[in-house]
Order: sequence, then C-alpha cells, then structure tokens
Amino acid sequence: MGNIAKNLVGLVVGLVLGSLVNILLVNLGAKVIPLPEGADVTTMEGLRESMPLFGPANFVFPFLGHALGTLAGAFIAAKIAATHQMKLAIGIGVLFLVGGIMMVVQIGGPIVFAAIDLVFAYLPMGILGGVLACRGKPV
Repeated sequence: MGNIAKNLVGLVVGLVLGSLVNILLVNLGAKVIPLPEGADVTTMEGLRESMPLFGPANFVFPFLGHALGTLAGAFIAAKIAATHQMKLAIGIGVLFLVGGIMMVVQIGGPIVFAAIDLVFAYLPMGILGGVLACRGKPV
C-alpha cells in the first residue's frame, strides 16, 4: 500500500474510531449522571430546549467524549499513517473542532462549557494524540 493510501486509511479509521469513542462516552454519561427531569435528548430540538435544565455535571461526559474521542482518533490516525503523522493527527483535531463548532451553533448551551470544550477538547488533544503516537519516531 502506498504512502498516500496508508495516510488516507489512517485519517478515515481515526475519524471513525474517534467518533465511536465520543459517542460511547456521551451515551455512558447519560447513564452515569442522570438527565434532569423533563430533559428530552432524543432529538436536536429537544436537546436544544433541554440545555437550560442541565447542571455542570451533565457536561462532564460530553467534554470527556469530545476530548478522548479526538485523542483516540488522532493517535490512531498517526499510528496508521506512513508519513506526515503529526499533520494527520492535527487534521483529526481540526475536523473534530469543526464538528464541535457546528454543535455549539446548532444546540447552544452554556458559553462557559462551549468555550472550554472548543479550546481544550479538540486541537490540544489532536496534538497530544500525535505526540503520543510519534514518541521515539522522527516526525
């Protein structure tokens, strides 16, 4: 398999597996930390309307999902890639950041959570995933 194909596979696998980690953690959060009474998270509209009911604890697992999903995706992409490992890891961070921005625009929520999430969950985790995957290797 050529370098370009291997890099593309790394990018796609990183996106898919990072997204799975994200979804699993967000869904686990709803089981660990109960949703507020009256919250409907089955639709985007229901989630948007339920945001004012959420307390700080309800945002822990979404943040963890975003951060650890990005970290896992970036790590996997960099591990699979033949070349440009850090660029691909950061690319995963950027793609997840775009998704995070889209969610903030569509759903809203507390500005503090949105700021913390957008600043700390995506690009830093993409970089960290690349650094962890590239330890001991020339980048």
